[in-house]
Amino acid sequence: MDYEEMNYQSFSRDRQLEASYAFPALMRKTYLWMSMALVITGLTAYVVATNAAISNFLFMHSQLIWILFLAEIGLVIGLSAAIRKISLSAATLMFVAYAALNGVTFSSLFYVYTMGSLASTFFITAGTFGAMSLVGFFTKADLSSMGKILLMALIGLIIASVVNIFVASSGLEVLMTYLGVLIFVGLTAYDTQKIKQMFLMAPDASEATQKYAVLGALTLYLDFINLFLYLLRIFGRRE
Repeated sequence: MDYEEMNYQSFSRDRQLEASYAFPALMRKTYLWMSMALVITGLTAYVVATNAAISNFLFMHSQLIWILFLAEIGLVIGLSAAIRKISLSAATLMFVAYAALNGVTFSSLFYVYTMGSLASTFFITAGTFGAMSLVGFFTKADLSSMGKILLMALIGLIIASVVNIFVASSGLEVLMTYLGVLIFVGLTAYDTQKIKQMFLMAPDASEATQKYAVLGALTLYLDFINLFLYLLRIFGRRE
């Protein structure tokens, strides 16, 4: 064995050691940022809903909700598209801004559903999400084919939701609600496995790879929020 080969093997072992440290660190950061975003959304929604001045302003200027909704879509698309170019702090700031805007739009839920049903549905969602995330993390089965089917089903669900705005079918609404729960339950497992596989190949926990932890947190945050909204249609009690 010559000196260059020994150097290469030593370098390879060092990289493997870095990767073994990087994986748990990146997974922790992903769930930490996701949890942080959920807290920001919840607190923002509560503050807006309990502040009469802000609530009245939003009620008097209902067009602002559409502006906020479009801003949310823009932040998600912008963060996903520019993740390689922007800094970690910019990516985190965009994620925090998205979570806060979601909180403003979700403040209306406090006027539609009782506080008790919002809390109980949140815990049901947390338990379901946690269980399916563990399935995605520990299963040895490849969920990529299931993920493709779920993404196609999600597109169909979005189209059906738009159609139901005009036809207002209660039967279709119920069907979409339960289908939405199944889709996001499956996507939670699929996205968790996808994030795990991505970080298993990460060479280190540098700023560049941590940006993908922010993106992974956004993905899981969206799964959680959508699962919560569909479960709320089932378990939520209206005011």
